[in-house]
Amino acid sequence: FRPNIARLRGYVPGEQPREKGYIKLNTNENPYPPSPLVLARLRDACSADLRLYPDPDAWALRRKLGEVFAISPQQIMVGNGSDELLNVIIRSFAGEGDKIAYPHPTYGYYKPLIDIQGAEAVPVEFDEDFSLPEGLAVPGARVTFLANPNAPSGTLVPYDEVAALCARVDGVLVVDEAYVDFSQGGCVQLIEEHPNAIVVRTMSKSFSLAGMRIGFAFAPAALIEGMWKVKDHYNLNRLSLVAAEAALEDIDAMRANAARVCATRTHLCAGLRALGFYVWDSQANFVLARLGERWTNCAAAELYAQLKERRILVRYFAAPPRLADCLRISVGTDAEIAALLTALKELSPV
Repeated sequence: FRPNIARLRGYVPGEQPREKGYIKLNTNENPYPPSPLVLARLRDACSADLRLYPDPDAWALRRKLGEVFAISPQQIMVGNGSDELLNVIIRSFAGEGDKIAYPHPTYGYYKPLIDIQGAEAVPVEFDEDFSLPEGLAVPGARVTFLANPNAPSGTLVPYDEVAALCARVDGVLVVDEAYVDFSQGGCVQLIEEHPNAIVVRTMSKSFSLAGMRIGFAFAPAALIEGMWKVKDHYNLNRLSLVAAEAALEDIDAMRANAARVCATRTHLCAGLRALGFYVWDSQANFVLARLGERWTNCAAAELYAQLKERRILVRYFAAPPRLADCLRISVGTDAEIAALLTALKELSPV
């Protein structure tokens, strides 16, 4: 192995239980199914045509995305989930030893991707309120990542602050908007105002298509043209292309589901605060909850385990230390959140 691979700590995704019967609030999946149009189109697409390669340019999907977001298809790249696009971006712009900056704590997959490339990770600590760090424009950084809304906090940086950061960074700014459809934010217009802006989104969360692995990136055409040389050919399979196009045709179904999730998020936040948790204001389909004084005699790891015994899965982060007393909780259905809050009341030390 290359030395950087030998010492690499790989990314550990949220648990996917092999048994059924769990309330899954640990991986930020949408609790509601995708549009019926998506399912119907997928059934029709399961035909002998599966013997054929997919369109390597994903032209129909890029044209549809261009119509929805009012930008040119030449400013769009699609990928096998947004994770593939993050990988393409790093490989396109950063070599061994080059700096890649990101606020911390944030999406845990950035660091392994940086390490695989042999680049230098430069984490910049968030303040306690997860506002944009002053020092995030690291001199000489070839890439700067900003998850917005952030994971695991769910907090959102306003557009004006993101635009000002884009003007200050030396390399490209990648705004990772995996959860943006659960917010009032959005930075797609950055690509018309800044030549170094890339905005990445996914259909895993708001579109309920985590199992199809569909992501897309918006950037100035010159950046897309260069990144195109790095992406895998045939990187999106035939069924994923069908699902993505259908989901965009029935985008109102996604918006309705996102609105339901946001309404339940409000109820979840209120319930957790009433139980003595500190909850950051979230603009995502999850919340980050810190155990308060009421839970002094119960560690977050212990509470995670007790919930799992009741077949309720949430996310616990042993590192970094500032998250060791926190749980990240995905927004489920109203019934799932009611079950969680009931369990927490029963487990509460007070």
